[in-house]
Amino acid sequence: MKQNIIIIHGAYGHPNENWVPWLKNELEKLDCNVIIPKFPTPEGQTLENWMKIINEYDKHFDSNTIMIGHSLGVALILKKLEILKKPIKAVFLVAGAVGKIGNEIFDKINASFFEGGFEWNKIRNNSKHFFVYHSDNDPYVPLKMGKELAENLKIELILVKGAGHFNEKAGYTKFPLMLENIKKLIK
Repeated sequence: MKQNIIIIHGAYGHPNENWVPWLKNELEKLDCNVIIPKFPTPEGQTLENWMKIINEYDKHFDSNTIMIGHSLGVALILKKLEILKKPIKAVFLVAGAVGKIGNEIFDKINASFFEGGFEWNKIRNNSKHFFVYHSDNDPYVPLKMGKELAENLKIELILVKGAGHFNEKAGYTKFPLMLENIKKLIK
């Protein structure tokens, strides 16, 4: 059975940006089934709309599934983990926020993802492994958000110096550190 890996992009994002195409290619070389849904953004960007799309892939969620989220994709993964019936294998969270980031434009279009906060016990119980990556110079999501996310998951933050928002603008078209951590779990 192939390893299912689901990658979630962020606000204003799409499946063919940043390090995502490179990672998909590398994971497919390892015989993984890589799923990268396209979510509406910024128009139609609501938790309800995004959840409808991710729920279309429910047949791919099992104890061997790995989820990867970038930016707002992190919040969607957290919300999905709150409602899963069975735990998945691992979650990789990159440059994610757990609330308002202090940018009026993003805070407005991201608001529905943070309403009601997060049910951390359910989230922690629905994945065997968590990885949180954050940069010391992210121009969008403050480092304190990455720290808060890691604290709530009861894990150590993986600080990557100078990575910005882990996007193409910051030079992130590859993500070897994440790939190495994934490889350890799929062998």
